[in-house]
Amino acid sequence: MRAKSTPLSALLAGILGVAVMAGCQTYDFEPVDPLAIAQTTVESVITARKSKPDVMLLVDISGSMTEPVNKDLVVNGQRVCDLTDDQGRTFTCAEDFPCDTSKCPTRWSELQGAMGPFLSESGKLVRFGLTTYPAPTTSTTPTAAQLCAAATTGESVRAVIPVDLDSDEDLQNYALQVNAKLQAIPNAGANRPKGGTPTSGSLKFAGTLLTPNSQDRDQIVILLTDGLPNCNEFNEYNGSMPECRCTLASASQCTVVQSPYYKRGCLDKNASVQEVAALKSNGIKTIVIGFGAETSSGDGPAVLNEMALTGGFARDCKVDLDCGTGDTCNLNTGFCNRAFYQAANREELASALKAISEELAIGDPCFIKLDPSQLPSNDQLIVVYIDGERTLAGPDTWSLSEAGVTFTGSACAKLESSRPEDPISVEVRAIRKL
Repeated sequence: MRAKSTPLSALLAGILGVAVMAGCQTYDFEPVDPLAIAQTTVESVITARKSKPDVMLLVDISGSMTEPVNKDLVVNGQRVCDLTDDQGRTFTCAEDFPCDTSKCPTRWSELQGAMGPFLSESGKLVRFGLTTYPAPTTSTTPTAAQLCAAATTGESVRAVIPVDLDSDEDLQNYALQVNAKLQAIPNAGANRPKGGTPTSGSLKFAGTLLTPNSQDRDQIVILLTDGLPNCNEFNEYNGSMPECRCTLASASQCTVVQSPYYKRGCLDKNASVQEVAALKSNGIKTIVIGFGAETSSGDGPAVLNEMALTGGFARDCKVDLDCGTGDTCNLNTGFCNRAFYQAANREELASALKAISEELAIGDPCFIKLDPSQLPSNDQLIVVYIDGERTLAGPDTWSLSEAGVTFTGSACAKLESSRPEDPISVEVRAIRKL
């Protein structure tokens, strides 16, 4: 949409009329201030059918997702995330010793709590799919290769993109099914989140589930992760190299040559960023959401930031206020210095998802917003053109309100039928006394 405001010296004469002198008569006029008038022209190219993008949710179900959001949470004077073993030693609940999420919320339970409303509210706007990683395993003694397996065909794909659906009702119902599959992943038990964070391989696989270089719909991966990417058995670094940033609790797992994590345990930043870049080159954008403590400190912010900037959907801004508390706007790039979406708990994750939902939503093709400064002085001083043809106001065409121009009837139907290969141009011209 484009808006511009220009003086209307020529048009002013036509609207206000001209002075006429007859014979030799003399007329006296009271002096008046010159009237200043400006025209606003708002132009929009409508491609309604490019709405409802394909969005693959790529959700991290690594073992760390079962950890408490706040391990020091105290309720009624008790530390509700602490457990005690047979010898009276206290430790924090987690993967093998699950938390009671009714008392001690985990990253997974909080993610489930935030995703439900997001899918319910955004379902009709988007064709959602759901893929989780690492690939699920129910083995009681999984190998490192199993724990580090990237998402792949089979159980990783919980819900495919519904390419045959398009109506609001059908997509909303499908989004509820996607949510049901997400909610069905338990916080404890054999099917709980477990394993590492094979982000690069999973991003590569997610790209195969979308349509490369689509001209009809935006193609997007929403990556939601709580940890640093690792698990790459072909990592360019190994534990003997200074470049290896070990992501495991025990650094010896990275440094011992015989360890299955000699390479898998090293931070997999470069390959992950490369896969995001590969998706972008195929017309697939990546939205990055970091959830949990590891994404707000240490190597986390730098890794996720680079992925977000590479993915083509970084948090943009004009002033610091756009970036929220604790963040600033880089005026040179037009992006927030924390380019990815970051959340520490359910409320923050819900807020991030809401912001993403607003970014994904395509505006109503039957409404052209006008700012107060763009509105005409009265409803006689506005004209509307559809594909270059002047269209008069009426119940089957358009009407003006304080918010803008709303198209109705056959005019709205025409705009809604537009497609990227057959767009419709709309031009609104309004005159306003300054």
